[in-house]
Amino acid sequence: MSACDEQDEQDELSDGDVRDFEEISTGAKMPDLSANEVLEKFLEDEKYYLEINSSRFPFLEAFIEDEKFISDARLYIKECVKYYEYKKSQAPMIQAQKEYDKKKRKFLQGVKMSKEIPTKKQISYYNSLCKRKNLEKPDYSELSKLDLRNKIDEILNEHKPD
Repeated sequence: MSACDEQDEQDELSDGDVRDFEEISTGAKMPDLSANEVLEKFLEDEKYYLEINSSRFPFLEAFIEDEKFISDARLYIKECVKYYEYKKSQAPMIQAQKEYDKKKRKFLQGVKMSKEIPTKKQISYYNSLCKRKNLEKPDYSELSKLDLRNKIDEILNEHKPD
């Protein structure tokens, strides 16, 4: 195995480790634990993995017992919990904003279509629909893309087989 392969493997592991740590800190795997309990669980698990030489964070061996590391980890976990709680509280507003943006895009698309002339495909499809449904072809030179689309929808909904 080359040095590049080993580095890639370490990068992949560290990405997964970060996700695992985030899941632990957000309470995704342990929803009822406080930040201190998450830290205790993490330290306990990591000490176990270091003992059996299967640690996901081998660099922690040097300072896992250090008080500064523990206090920094505790602060980090508390901030992660606050961040994810804030993010969770923002979810309804974000969803409402997405719905609003969707309606806005649809409205703006309608405004844009109301100012454009119909395409040849649209006219051809409208003509074939009228022919198929035995309808007279009205003058569509005055119609916009939006008007013709609405007429096509009207014909399809009116003559829909039940």
